[in-house]
This record gives sequence, structure tokens and C-alpha cells, in this order.
Amino acid sequence: MNHLQRSNASDHTPHGPPVILRHDLPASFVLFLISIPLSLGIAHATGAPLMAGIISAVIGGVVVGALSGAPLQISGPGTGLVVIVAGLVAQYGWAATAAITLAAGVVQLALGLTGISRLVMSLSPAVVHGMLAGIGISIAAGQLVVVLGGTAASSVPENLAQLPGELASTQLGSLVAGAVAIAALLLWPRVPRASLVPAPLVAVGAATLLAFVLRLDVARVNLPDSHALVFPEMPQGSVGSVVTAIVTVALVASMESLLSAVATDRLHDGPRARLDKELIAQGTGNVLAGALGGLPISGGLARSSTNVAAGAKTRYSAILQGIWIAVAVLAFPSVLETIPLAALAGVLFVVGLKLVSVDRMRTLVKHREFLVYAATVLGVVLFGLLEGVVVGLAIALLRALYRLTHCSVRVEGNRVCVRGSLVFLGVGRLVRELRRLPLGQQVVLELHIDYLDHASYEAINDWRENYERLGGRVEVDEVHDTWYDRADQGKPGRRKTLPGPLPRWFAPWSHWQGGSPVTLPAQRSSAESDPMILGMHEFERRSAPLVRPFLHDLVVHGQRPQQLFITCADSRVVPNLITTSGPGDLFCVRNIGNLVPPSTSDDRSVGAAIEFAVEVLNVSTIVVCGHSDCGAMKALVKGSATRGSHLHSWLRNAEPSLIRFHAPTSPGCAELPVADRLAVANVAQQLDNLLAYPSVREAIAAGTLTLKGMYFDISNARVYLVDPDRNGLEPVPAPA
Repeated sequence: MNHLQRSNASDHTPHGPPVILRHDLPASFVLFLISIPLSLGIAHATGAPLMAGIISAVIGGVVVGALSGAPLQISGPGTGLVVIVAGLVAQYGWAATAAITLAAGVVQLALGLTGISRLVMSLSPAVVHGMLAGIGISIAAGQLVVVLGGTAASSVPENLAQLPGELASTQLGSLVAGAVAIAALLLWPRVPRASLVPAPLVAVGAATLLAFVLRLDVARVNLPDSHALVFPEMPQGSVGSVVTAIVTVALVASMESLLSAVATDRLHDGPRARLDKELIAQGTGNVLAGALGGLPISGGLARSSTNVAAGAKTRYSAILQGIWIAVAVLAFPSVLETIPLAALAGVLFVVGLKLVSVDRMRTLVKHREFLVYAATVLGVVLFGLLEGVVVGLAIALLRALYRLTHCSVRVEGNRVCVRGSLVFLGVGRLVRELRRLPLGQQVVLELHIDYLDHASYEAINDWRENYERLGGRVEVDEVHDTWYDRADQGKPGRRKTLPGPLPRWFAPWSHWQGGSPVTLPAQRSSAESDPMILGMHEFERRSAPLVRPFLHDLVVHGQRPQQLFITCADSRVVPNLITTSGPGDLFCVRNIGNLVPPSTSDDRSVGAAIEFAVEVLNVSTIVVCGHSDCGAMKALVKGSATRGSHLHSWLRNAEPSLIRFHAPTSPGCAELPVADRLAVANVAQQLDNLLAYPSVREAIAAGTLTLKGMYFDISNARVYLVDPDRNGLEPVPAPA
């Protein structure tokens, strides 16, 4: 197998009976043990027949699993739909709710077929997570009432109003069963090797066993009344309210499924989710669930993450778990009927609380989105799901408008720093600050802006012309873009800067080399001609504040590069430039000629870096990158390295590359100059040298490491892949 084949070997997840038996079958049993208590608990929380939860779990596994665009996502009764379905059951009855579920599935099918599923992802994450948190609080409040022996109401305020009375007349059996289930669910993950048995199964099993041993007087699961299929009936109510219910179920189920699919993609290296196909699968599942009297179905992150953690590789884990659920209900219904309803309520109570993520709150506070999150949560809890989402969206839109029209202005001596978006609504404050500056000075207007409208440009330009007319001087210094300069291009006599907006990774060192004067403190005046000192100063002033949080995170959590990048020490080769990467992305080794000495060589520095990258950092790729006009290759061709010198001794490691270059079976790239053809052959040879290192061979055999060769044509700024079998070049393939 050549190197390119090795490179592609891990791109596709293997399929077939061995994979299903080894990975998917065990995962399906874990999912089955989790799905049974969750499905029953969700059905009980909504007021639907308990069999409705089982029907949806089976359809979500077998049907949605078979059609899914996200193969490792697990679908079933939707946790995020509990409050909505409970309200629908109370308002329309169960048969009409089944009809609404069926119609919602049709809406999902239409959305999937029109290809607009990605529009759902444009919804503010703060609104989505606020909605889920509000639903979680609603679930927890209702199920707490059930644990105390009461019957949950349809809203949080009503459930909270019930709590004092329920506490005064608590049913001891329900409280004990529910408390045991909650305690087991919270404490079980702390037990060594606890992941071998799912926590929900332990929680329900412990509560059921205790209720049986102590003969507690508690309400239990009752399946016989639920075995008959409930067929959908037309809802009785206004057309507007029914349509609103259908659209609500469709949108919430779709959002929960798509968000879960995207989040699940981050947990594995298999095929990425196809969102439109996933939406069609969810719609098909809900059409069948509604027709057979099941709960609305959606994808769930909790079950999906468990599926990935259990080692599943294909969609067969979802399909098999659906089959096991059907077999268990048909063959062992009496076992399920021993489960106390309070135990299921305890499981749902914890599930609801977990939807309120403290880590998510911290992230939103960091990104200044917590106000939107809190408004959505309060709206859902106090008024209802749709009302809460509308409140959250309104706050999010107001925040976006504020950010669009807001800029900060800071004056430090004769330097004015402007950050944000500069539009006509905020230009008044800027002009007021500018007019306060003393006349006749040299002023630097530093723009860290992501947008500049024409009114703002005119205001700045008018002030600038007046200021310079009165003897002052204004230097407009744009750090991240060239909004002002592009608007100013038509003005005669203006300084021309680098054309067009510069990539974000290019900005830190492009401006001071592009001709903009740099003002240094007086004590550094002797270093004004030193480009390195200039560069360090510009980094501290401009780039450091931007990258400091990112670099701090790399220090706290450690480096996690995915590639070991072995390239030449040539100053014209900038790895981060040609790979569009940044700090923490590449673990680099640079030497004369991008050489990998044999593992038995006296030089151990490269070998140490290889072992550290593979064994400690667990990189997934090793790249060897050569380049055109390489001085080391020219020295090899001409034999110009002084005999006995360090360079001559080092280049002896490249002698196998010369042999490979002259081999008649590997003609290489005939159109390139001799030294460049040798550079390509040298890359191919270094890939072979890597295989001499045991850690590299073992990682490749395990499927965790790939080798790739690259060639950088400096003069044309082109990057190619190297085919080591023919010492040839191939274009970099376009992303899929």
C-alpha cells in the first residue's frame, strides 16, 4: 500500500458484519437499557399512554435509524417536546395529539425536501439553549410534583403553586421511590467502571427493587390499557390554534434533532451529518408515530453521545436497539409493570435539570449572550414555549442591532482607538472626541472596525481635512481591514495601502511591512531600523490582545496539534501561511532540506520530535513538505557543501534521495528544474524513512496515523501533494 492509500485509509468508516458484531451490537444493548426507562418516563410526563413512548422508541430506532442522515444519532421520544405534548394532550386529547404529530411529520418532510434545514441552524444558540433550559425547568418542576405523589400541571407556575400542598401531604412511597431513583442517577457515575451499566437503568432498577422489598404503596406502570393502538383523530378547535400546534411540534422537533446531529458530529470521526436527509428521516418517523399513536420523535444528544461512547460505528446500533425494545415489550410486559411511576419521574427530574447547563451559561456570559439566554428561559417558564422563544429572539435582535450600531472610542494622548462597527448612529460620539483633541498635533486614528458606512467615512474625512488645514497631521491606521482606505481611494494625494481586505491571519505582520509608519516609545528609537524589534512591538500592541485568550487556553489545556509538520528551514517557507493554520495547530520540525534521518542515525533530534508527536501528542498526520529553489537540494546536485563541514555531514542523510532521484523507474516531474525534481524525490524518500520508526509503523497499522508529502512552489505560491510511487506531483483536491 503506498502512502497516498494510507492517507485515505482512515477517511471512511469500515462496514460489514464484523464491525456490526464487534461495535454496534454491544452499543445497541446499552442504548436499549437507557431507552426503556426514558421512553416510559417521557410518556408518563406528557400524560400520554405509556405505550406511546415505546412505539416512538421503536420507530425512532428502526425507521429513523435506517433512513437517518446522521447515522450515529439516536432518535426517540423527544425530551424537548415534553412540555409541548403535555399541553396538547390536556387541550385536545391523545388521539388528536397523534394527528398533530402526524401533520408535524409532513411539515418536516416538506422542510427536508426543500433543502432549507440549515436555516434552522441560523437561530441564535443563546435562544436555542435558553429554550432547552426553560423546557428542562418545566420538566423538573412537573416531575417533582409527581415524586411527591401529586399530578403534574401544565405550567411551571401551577406546579410551583402545588408544591406547598404536596409537601404537606407527601405520599411516602412515591417520595422514597423517586428519591432513590434521583440519588442513584446522580451517584452512579462516581462508581468505578460505572459506565458498564447505564445510570437510568440502575436508577429505575434500584427504585423498583426497593418498592418491591418494602412493599411500598405506589402507582406503577400499567401497560395493558395501552396495548391497543390509538389512531389519530381530527383535533377539535380553531384552525389557527391547530396549525400553530403542528408548526410548533415540527420546528421544535427539527431544531432538537438538527442541533443534536451537529453536536454528535463533534464526538466522532465518522461520516458527517446530512441535515436535509436527517430531517426527512425525522419527518418519516413522526408520520408513522402519529399514525400508530406514538409520541413525537426527535434526535437526542444524551442517547447519541452514549451511542458514540459505547463504540458504535454504523446506523445498525440504532436499528438493533429499536428491535430489542419491541421484543422486550412484547415478551416481558410484566417486568415493566413493576416499575413505580415515581421512579420514572425521578429520572425525568434529573434529565430536566441537566438541560440547564452551567457550562453553557459561563460560555454565554463570556460571549455576552447571557441576557438573551435568561430572557428565553424566563419566557418559556412563565408564559410558554412559543412566547419564550419570541421573547428571546426579540432580545437577540435588539442586541444584534445594538452591536451593529455600537462602537467604542478610547483616547490615549494623541492616539484615538475605535473598535466595533462604525455607522451613522454612532459617529456623533466619535466626532465629539476628535474635536476635543488639541490642534496642531500628529494624531493617529486607529480603526479596529468590521464595518464603516459612507456617513461615517464622510464625517471622519471632513474632520481630518479641517484638522490638517489648521496645521495638524492625521494618520488613519486600519488594523483588521481597509474600509477607510477603500473609500478614500478616489481622493487625490492620499496614501495607498495594501489592496483589499487582508485575511485575519495575515493582518498581524502585514501592516507595518506594508508601509504604515510605526510610532515607538522614545527609549526604543535606536531600534527603529530593526525589523524584529518593530515586529515584536506591533505584536504586543495589536495582535497580543486578540490572541491572548486563545493562547491562555492553550497553556491551561495544553497543545493539541493534529499534524507533525516537517519542513525546510528556508525563510520563505511559512507553515502557518501555506496551511492557513494558527497557534496550536501544527507541531513543527524545521531543518536544512526537510530531512528525516534514519532511526539508527547519530542525530536524535528529529527522531525525538517524531516520537513525542506520535506517542505523546497523538497526532493523526505527519506531513513532509519540500519546496522549490531549495538550497540544500542545489548543494546536493552540485556537491558544493565543504567536505568535513557540518552541512556536508548533515546532507549525507539525503544521499538515499539522490539514489531515488536517479532511479530509471521513477522519472519524477520532467518539467521541473533538476534541483526541484530532486526536492520532490526527497520528500518521497523522507516518507519512506519515517516508516523506519517503530512508533510510526505501529500507529499506521492501528489506523491512527497517516503520512502525506507536500511540495510548495514558492514563486507561484502553489501547494501540491507528492505521489511517492512516481516522485510526482498532484493538485490539492477540493474539499468535499
